[in-house]
Amino acid sequence: MKKLVSLLFISAILLSSPNLFAQGKVKLGHLDFATLYGSLPGLDSVKTIFEAYNKSIQDQNAVMQGELESKFQEYQASVSTMSDIIRATKEAEINDLQSRMEAFQQKASADLQNKEAELTAPLIEEAKIAVEAVAKEKGYTYVFNSTEGLLLYSDPADDIMDLVKAKLGITE
Repeated sequence: MKKLVSLLFISAILLSSPNLFAQGKVKLGHLDFATLYGSLPGLDSVKTIFEAYNKSIQDQNAVMQGELESKFQEYQASVSTMSDIIRATKEAEINDLQSRMEAFQQKASADLQNKEAELTAPLIEEAKIAVEAVAKEKGYTYVFNSTEGLLLYSDPADDIMDLVKAKLGITE
């Protein structure tokens, strides 16, 4: 659906400006933003920081899981000898711990997404600035992200990947 909307938007722009094509003022470029992102300097340190953050969350989850399993095994071992009030109290403790663990997992998932966005935002912004600079320097009117698969055809001569990598100082 997103691709269709993007394709319709691009088509509307291109079809609504036939005079630009006739006058030769439109210059289209494209690049694979995912490939560019994968080669950005600093991505390795972002991955390292994110993996450490993820590991700390997983470790906390493992501690909670161990506590839950321990309480449940303790409960199972002595349930037959417990009074009704003790059994109900132990069951409430286990249910409470399980609820807290589920809430932790939901919060952890959101925290991981936020941390990833926080860490990658500067890299993405740097890449976007470089794309914009190359587009302005080389006179491109529009630059498309070929990662999205919206281009039905593209002339390799209009791929600005090497120019953007040079702008970012990427030599690979």
